[in-house]
Amino acid sequence: MSEIMIMTIVKKALVAGIMVAGPILMISLIVGLIISIFQATTQIQEQTLTFVPKLITIILVMVVLGPWMLNKLVLLTNELFGMISNVVK
Repeated sequence: MSEIMIMTIVKKALVAGIMVAGPILMISLIVGLIISIFQATTQIQEQTLTFVPKLITIILVMVVLGPWMLNKLVLLTNELFGMISNVVK
C-alpha cells in the first residue's frame, strides 16, 4: 500500500466526514446564534433555552438529510472495501 493510496483514503474519509457533519453543525450554529441574539435583546438568561430548539432542528435535519448522509457513508464504505481487494492482489 503506497503513501498516495493512504493519503487518498484519508482525504476521502475527511471529505465524507465534513459532508455528513457539516449540515448539522451549520444549522446548529445558526440556530444557536439566533437564540443568542434573542436572549441578548430580551435579557433572558436561561441556559436551557438554547438546548431544545437546537435539538429539534438537529432532529429535523437528520430526518430530511439522513438518507443522503447514509448514502454518502455507504458509498465511501463500498469504495474502501473495493480498495481492499486491490491491495490484496
